[in-house]
Amino acid sequence: MMAGLGIVVLLFGLIALRQNIVVILLAIAAYVHLVWADGDLTYLVEDMWLALDNDVLLAVPMFLIAGNLMTRGSIARRLIEVARLITAPIPGGLGVATILSCAIFAAISGSSPVTLLAVGSVLYPALIENGYSKKFALGALTSGGTLGIIIPPSIPLILYGVVTEHSIASLFLAGIIPGLMLTAAMSGYALIVNRHIPTAPFDPRALWEALRRGIWAILMPIILLGGIYSGMFSPTEAAAVALFYGLIVEAFIHRELGVKDVYRTMVDTARTLGMLFPIIAVALSLKNVLTIEGIPQMMADWIAITTGSKVAFLLATNVMLLVVGCFFDVVSSILILGPLLLAAAQTFGIDPIHFGVIMAINLEIGFLTPPIGLNLIVAMSVFRARFSEICFAVIPFVAIIGVVLLLVTFIPQLSLWLVN
Repeated sequence: MMAGLGIVVLLFGLIALRQNIVVILLAIAAYVHLVWADGDLTYLVEDMWLALDNDVLLAVPMFLIAGNLMTRGSIARRLIEVARLITAPIPGGLGVATILSCAIFAAISGSSPVTLLAVGSVLYPALIENGYSKKFALGALTSGGTLGIIIPPSIPLILYGVVTEHSIASLFLAGIIPGLMLTAAMSGYALIVNRHIPTAPFDPRALWEALRRGIWAILMPIILLGGIYSGMFSPTEAAAVALFYGLIVEAFIHRELGVKDVYRTMVDTARTLGMLFPIIAVALSLKNVLTIEGIPQMMADWIAITTGSKVAFLLATNVMLLVVGCFFDVVSSILILGPLLLAAAQTFGIDPIHFGVIMAINLEIGFLTPPIGLNLIVAMSVFRARFSEICFAVIPFVAIIGVVLLLVTFIPQLSLWLVN
């Protein structure tokens, strides 16, 4: 009891001192090792090393590099142009094209901030110039970027699969229908609120030219997802294919990238990974100690007694994850809470793959909620808008995601239909 209280005091003390997540995790991991692992901190170092000695984790840097390369190159612009021309005759068509572009690029990069940067830098000026309100443009691009967390290949789903030791390919399959539901719901909202925007005539010649120029970009998600689901290559191998394909297309076919661009992309990605991988290492080390000591099962038994039913547990889990998403990043939340909450979920017979999708959608909302919603912060710098302005702009989209979350939570078949 006292040991558990010590962790709580340490956690809130470090938060009050405004320490970053790596310092908080290191302090808690060290405390756990000192109290429960025979007081030997060398176990912490060993566990951190073993945690990163996992082939699946290679997919994370490769997807990030591939996404950054495509943002600097022209793959994103060519995909956006195809989506724009297809939806031009529809009222509010450019708004729909915005959501579709985010969904397509999310299926390539696997990252929410990368999707926001790639699509937002191109479509934000176009939306404003074509008469769309600033509020809608900010809300659609900031929220559409979050589709990268659920539409496969999703980096958070990869990390959930690693930390809970479940099939990443199955998690990717489970994310398809919820991802399509979110895309359709957001697109429907874009149609309704922008129905007064004048339409443009369908231009088959321009569309043909855009398809011809964008064929290599269009083939990329087809090759990636087709290869994964046909069993031709694993998610990790798919990341390598994405990186190699993106580099070849941008450097030698589109000729949009030079040596300096590739170098800058590697440096930018290395900075991101310099923050990401210490979090992964410490969190997985902490998870190993807690698992050995039986903490997840103890917590599962306590939650089962407290909530009493499957419905109550799911509702309580959703509320807790929404609150957690307001204060912690998605990587830390999945790595720390994934094994603990999954142990409790399984006592109620909840499928681990279904539960992973529930976690991902909850934490997707966390990208859009203050005080530290990552997409809010990225959008603030990209669009040069006030933080409060962006927060108000995303409210309708947060409500849409919330409705889809409830449907996926209580209708498991929506996420498990393609898996089974």
